[in-house]
Amino acid sequence: MSKGIISRETDYSQWYNELVMKADLAEHSAVRGCMVIKPYGYAIWEKMQAALDKMFKDTGHSNAYFPLFIPKSFFTKEASHVEGFATECAVVTHYRLKNDGNGNIVVDEEAKLEEELIVRPTSETIIWNTYKGWIESYRDLPILVNQWANVVRWEMRTRLFLRTAEFLWQEGHTAHATEEEAVEEAERMLNVYADFAENWMALPVVKGRKTENERFAGALDTLCIEALMQDGKALQAGTSHFLGQNFAKAFDVKFTAKDGKVDYVWATSWGVSTRLMGALIMAHSDDNGLVLPPKLAPIQVVIVPIYKTMEEREAIGELVDALHGELKSKGIAVKYDDRDTHRPGFKFAEWELKGVPVRIAIGSRDMQNGTVEIARRDIQTKETVPQEGLADHIERLLENIQRNIYDKAAAFREASMVEVDSYEEFKRVLEEKGGFVSAHWDGTVATEKRIKEETKATIRCIPLANKEEAGVCILTGKPSKQRVLFAKAY
Repeated sequence: MSKGIISRETDYSQWYNELVMKADLAEHSAVRGCMVIKPYGYAIWEKMQAALDKMFKDTGHSNAYFPLFIPKSFFTKEASHVEGFATECAVVTHYRLKNDGNGNIVVDEEAKLEEELIVRPTSETIIWNTYKGWIESYRDLPILVNQWANVVRWEMRTRLFLRTAEFLWQEGHTAHATEEEAVEEAERMLNVYADFAENWMALPVVKGRKTENERFAGALDTLCIEALMQDGKALQAGTSHFLGQNFAKAFDVKFTAKDGKVDYVWATSWGVSTRLMGALIMAHSDDNGLVLPPKLAPIQVVIVPIYKTMEEREAIGELVDALHGELKSKGIAVKYDDRDTHRPGFKFAEWELKGVPVRIAIGSRDMQNGTVEIARRDIQTKETVPQEGLADHIERLLENIQRNIYDKAAAFREASMVEVDSYEEFKRVLEEKGGFVSAHWDGTVATEKRIKEETKATIRCIPLANKEEAGVCILTGKPSKQRVLFAKAY
């Protein structure tokens, strides 16, 4: 099988695009800026969904669904929110088409909506309008709701999974009686995202706080997890927002407290999207294709028979039937690729490209010797092991692969985090190496924007684990109490 993927060193962007398409993850659609997520790519997303959904429910949340369309007037109620999304909104103005008499389908000008509808870019406004009818007293709180949905943020320059006009995500929206509860919720969900990234995606992340300039539109505080890709660029992998009482005030959502006083409720929102697919690909994969952590691989083990006669094929099939049952009982997703339309070499290349963590080859000599050949996708090694105790061996091997993929990404991240104390060194590191650059900043939006304009690097976050450290801003020389993380980013 000819993979024909350009190397990462030659052109990282093209390598990514080719890999997404040749590994059958996604493709561009007939609608500009939108993508088709293919079955194999969607299977990975489903595993992400399942893991996250369980984590949400384990922390007390329930799923609901809210309308795709939002009345335009809702966006005018929270000024900073509408300002943050105004340039990205898709607007529905009419509700009917008609035939113009010449065989053309056109918009019926008489079917104009009294009020335009916005295709949701995010759901705070429609949800808080709804919550007004759900909340009267402290007995109705907290509301801990999550929504799995699609959203539209109009993009002209798109890249599969990373930036598309329509994408899939989840958005949590919670309501609380106190500020303390809402802050705790925002922090709790940030930790859930970090747990998922590190223990499922094998992706080390930095937990941090966004600067005022980078906060979510309408939030008082935005927490985030930031990951580093193999090309030295950062990717925001999840955000959790403390919204204060902004949306409650905008939509007049009040509650009666235990002491009889009436107050506005406190809010959070939090979300991750199919952008995580892009992070998964770019953090781990190589020039031979995908490298998938076993916990998120749709197929964790593929078995390929090598035979010359039907008798050999049947004998191998009997062994595989027994092994399949053992692996399935351990919760391991296994596929027996006994297609007679493709040669073993083609199958090996195909499953390598698709990132299957473990490949087992069984031939007639293996049947005679009571062995199998096992190939690891993460380090591309092969070993011959006994058939006896094979299921237990594979179970341990998958755990080892999951750990190894994380450790490799963590070592790369560690080697790509540099402290600098001058603007010249800052620019040199960004140009020559990339990665996370830890530097002092004077805390002003003006300095933040100037650094971005001159270097294309943004403040990814103020790490939550930061220690206070007296210093001076790399650009202005003004006093600084701590370092922040800069990087060029997706």
